[in-house]
Amino acid sequence: MASSLTCAGVVWAFLSFLCAAASCVGFFMPYWLLGSQLEKSVSFGTFRRCSYPVRDESRQMTVMVEQCGRYASFQAIPSAEWRICTVVTGLGCGLLLLVALTALMGCCVSDLISRTVGRVAGGIQFLGGKCSCDEGMGM
Repeated sequence: MASSLTCAGVVWAFLSFLCAAASCVGFFMPYWLLGSQLEKSVSFGTFRRCSYPVRDESRQMTVMVEQCGRYASFQAIPSAEWRICTVVTGLGCGLLLLVALTALMGCCVSDLISRTVGRVAGGIQFLGGKCSCDEGMGM
């Protein structure tokens, strides 16, 4: 395996890939918000939901569908904010996965990632993580 990455670069590549995988799994799982409705446990994410209410016209009442599924269309996502979140989070996961896979390829191919590009990419990832951590803590 020919690589121009240092040991720190290889560790960074594998950690980037693990973080990308965890982010993608979190994006696709419908467990962002948990609660109960009509005495049933419900959960939903940006574009998936589990145990959701539906109007049964034959019985003229609301019943709970106890299964997981995605919204029928993009417009069926409950609000504009959730639609924006779906697009932005999906794009972020896609870009994160692209960077992580490129970093992993850098472990196998020499001169794919230069020292400067690796440092800049690592610095951007660090600052992005720092900003999102500060934002999440209300700082």
